[in-house]
Amino acid sequence: MDLEGLTRTLFRKRISRDEIILRLVMEYQTIKDLPFEEAAKLAEAIVAECQLSTLPAKSPVMNEVLRVPMAGVTMGKQGVGCRGMGDFFVHKQLADIATTSTEPMLGPKSLDDAGVVRVASGAGSEQGHELLIVTKMEGMHSRLSDFPFIAGFHVTRAALRDLYVKGARPIAITVDLHLGDDGDVGKLYDFMAGVSTVAELTGTPITAGSTLRIGGDMVIGSRLTGGIGAVGVATHLLARRNVQVGDAVVMTEGAGGGTIATTAIYSGCPDVCVETLNVKFLDACELLLSSEIIGKIHAMCDVTNGGLRGDLHEVNYEAKTGVLINEDLVEDLVNPQVLKLLKAKKVDPFGVSLDALLLYIPPESANEVITLLAQKHVKACQIGTVTDSGTVVFQGRDGTKKVVPKFRESAYTKVKQVIGEETPADVPATEASLTGSLEAAKKKRADMVAYIEAQRKRGQ
Repeated sequence: MDLEGLTRTLFRKRISRDEIILRLVMEYQTIKDLPFEEAAKLAEAIVAECQLSTLPAKSPVMNEVLRVPMAGVTMGKQGVGCRGMGDFFVHKQLADIATTSTEPMLGPKSLDDAGVVRVASGAGSEQGHELLIVTKMEGMHSRLSDFPFIAGFHVTRAALRDLYVKGARPIAITVDLHLGDDGDVGKLYDFMAGVSTVAELTGTPITAGSTLRIGGDMVIGSRLTGGIGAVGVATHLLARRNVQVGDAVVMTEGAGGGTIATTAIYSGCPDVCVETLNVKFLDACELLLSSEIIGKIHAMCDVTNGGLRGDLHEVNYEAKTGVLINEDLVEDLVNPQVLKLLKAKKVDPFGVSLDALLLYIPPESANEVITLLAQKHVKACQIGTVTDSGTVVFQGRDGTKKVVPKFRESAYTKVKQVIGEETPADVPATEASLTGSLEAAKKKRADMVAYIEAQRKRGQ
């Protein structure tokens, strides 16, 4: 429970101070089982801090810094994190404000799996090639708070996955972990056990991290959240923008990761989770990177954001291409137990993360890749071809159809099914509000850069 957020909301609703304190006492006694007097003291302190934090500063600069350019659009309404068109819209805008005068080789605007910077070239790097540092930050699945090992395992595997598909070998893992004030410390250990399992299996050291309470004293409860940072090194970049018309699209088998684990657990089918506990994807990538075939591959990516339909849309956007996909061949590559679960729960397998590898490669080399992957017992086949249509087209038993990502990913839990996947009617107005907020934030950044630069020149 976010006590600070609750307090501010109640003030906005013009609830009296005494009523707010009683509400906070109730929350404290529900979670912490405190005596009334102790809970009341804490509640009064929260109310006082929240009231003081609304007082204006004397400095115009500080007032500008503290003012948030609100969009009037919530995360839930926009579907941020739900891996659909609403989420993609916000990520494009975040990429816009993340872009500075110091541009990376591959940055947020590419909407690619990871970011890349050049650091060296010449004789000091492998085989005289330029040295590329590839970075990734991956957040754990929000519904796995009560299952820390699985959360840690899958978020770490996902972070390393995004390095590998850019052609990089991972060299370091960092951990950012946040646990609520009432969370058992054992959750931290269990999460780290999951992280270090992947680290051990891939020979990647864990080098640093941060562990904090969510919201400090202002949030009670046992929620766990966090993320994994990963760093890799490459000499050849496999970017989505390298995809070419005519490329074969090869896909490997997939059993899913955090999303499928969440679907299984919250559907009452936890045994399906065991299908997700593997590092086949990482082994397949390591095999490809160690082979001469890697020089023929134009791009690789993983089937995650919004499922296959979402990833194909993003690749088309970046490469300015289209794609024709055979639905039946894709379904044949989904783990049978996972596919059975998804169909039983009416979850579209084309709209959720499958932890499968997509390779874009000249058609004459497709069989060579498929044969090589079979050496690691990784099933793969060509599921489609890159076209110049600019659209994603699925071909199946019901004919041919154009496919676009929905506003949200496939609804894979009961709560998500209640919320739905359809596009809200007021999207144009919402996007206009978001764009207004973005422009205000960009102006704020420009103003603050100018202010601090002026201080620099004056030696302050």
